[in-house]
Amino acid sequence: MSRTRTLGALLGVTAMAGATALALSPVSSPPPAAADVVPYAAQAPDSAFTTQADATGAVACRRPAPDGRVSTTIHCYKPDELRAHYGLGPLATSNDGAGQTIVLVDAYGSPTAANDVNFFAQTFGGPTPDFEAVSPLGAPDYTNPTGKGIGQSGPNAAASWAGEANLDVQWAYAMAPKAHIVLLSTPPAETQGVQGLPNLMKAIDWAVTKYPSGTVFSMSFGTDEQTFGSGAAAKAQFTKFDQTFQRGLAKGDTFFSSSGDNGSTGFVRSHRATTVGSTPEVSYPNVSPYVTSVGGTQVQSGWTWNPTQDVPYLADGSRNPDYWGWNAGGDSEAVWNEGGFAIGTGGGLSTVYQRPAFQDGVSGVVGGARGVPDLAWNAAVNGGVLVYHTYFPSTQGAPAWGVFGGTSAASPQAAAATAIGNQARAAAGKAPIGDLNKVLYSASFDKSAAFDDVVPQKYGTTPSGMLDSNRMWDIAADGSLTPNVVPGYPTTGGYDLTTGWGAPRLPGYVAQLVAQ
Repeated sequence: MSRTRTLGALLGVTAMAGATALALSPVSSPPPAAADVVPYAAQAPDSAFTTQADATGAVACRRPAPDGRVSTTIHCYKPDELRAHYGLGPLATSNDGAGQTIVLVDAYGSPTAANDVNFFAQTFGGPTPDFEAVSPLGAPDYTNPTGKGIGQSGPNAAASWAGEANLDVQWAYAMAPKAHIVLLSTPPAETQGVQGLPNLMKAIDWAVTKYPSGTVFSMSFGTDEQTFGSGAAAKAQFTKFDQTFQRGLAKGDTFFSSSGDNGSTGFVRSHRATTVGSTPEVSYPNVSPYVTSVGGTQVQSGWTWNPTQDVPYLADGSRNPDYWGWNAGGDSEAVWNEGGFAIGTGGGLSTVYQRPAFQDGVSGVVGGARGVPDLAWNAAVNGGVLVYHTYFPSTQGAPAWGVFGGTSAASPQAAAATAIGNQARAAAGKAPIGDLNKVLYSASFDKSAAFDDVVPQKYGTTPSGMLDSNRMWDIAADGSLTPNVVPGYPTTGGYDLTTGWGAPRLPGYVAQLVAQ
């Protein structure tokens, strides 16, 4: 059983397509191993929500109409709430992203993405979305979203990936509502007869040619390095894929990717890559030096978590109020590590890539390897973002709002923030920023002006309330939390391997991009 299936069964949290991953093969040679390509998104369980009449206690999250359900344990954010936290003005009057293009890359896409982002915009009073859906390798099959697929691929995976696509589109829009937003999707069957990462990379390669200089790409998916085999075999595969990123950087494009949702853990080369390894692990494509890796934080704005017992779930499966407790008020941003869902920010050191020159200044942290992430953004499920869907009503039910987290939520928002930076650069008569990594690590980029440094935070009185690393928590047989055997990486002042340089604060981040 895969780890994501185990979490789904135990916790009720929905890991988007984590248990229906796609097989991988390289572009032009037999694969060294089967590798999962999965989106890094998680959805809060519906069991955490109830009607207002049945709710007991203060409301933490209220889903908009036509849903209307509330949760007293899971917090959520509307666009203006997160925009304010990161230093942006109201959505209704925003010109953010005008003249820019953001490409969001997802397998399958979503059959209702256009209608759903329009409803999202209307609900929160934003401008009409400038949205386009493209499938350069052929249209995905939405006929049977949960059945008649074969193995790890086929249309049975479409429903899971649709949640990822809606998340990407709606929250790239939430941060840069005037940008031209492109949902770039791939079908389940790739033209050479295989599925997975080569399919996605071919679509990105097409988009590099199709869209203008300065296009910002976001990839909310990945596959663990060790599923590609030995360092040499993996390096050969990555070198082929990296050619696409290099070509984009050369024309002024910027690439973002989610750092992952499994902390420092990863999957080994096994049947369908379902065995969790015993050593720290990172994933591709975020580990590529040509890609800016986005880690996760937990924004607590207007509330503060207050756990007094490290037992998230009671014997009957209900949520333990002594773990999920919270107080009104507060404004903090910690490393994302949610023991109650056994998920948290990916980050660590590559076993394939040597330290790139731009990271020489942080060699004391990364040693001789490429370290990720480079920056971070809110990715929590408790403190997640509202996403609307109408896709696949036969299996997903009536139109509704969900609360989503994961570094899949972080990457498109960080990409949108950088598109705003390109907008400001254009207004100043400057070219797009292009290779962002070289800029972020340069001495001329004022990190203190552009980022809020994410440092250890202590919540409540429990061990898991000390958010100071990306070491995962496991749920023991008695329901209590215990540290995973795989060590994590510490969250420290300055650059670290959980949140990079920290969380961008606009307009300081934009001002620094313009100054370069």
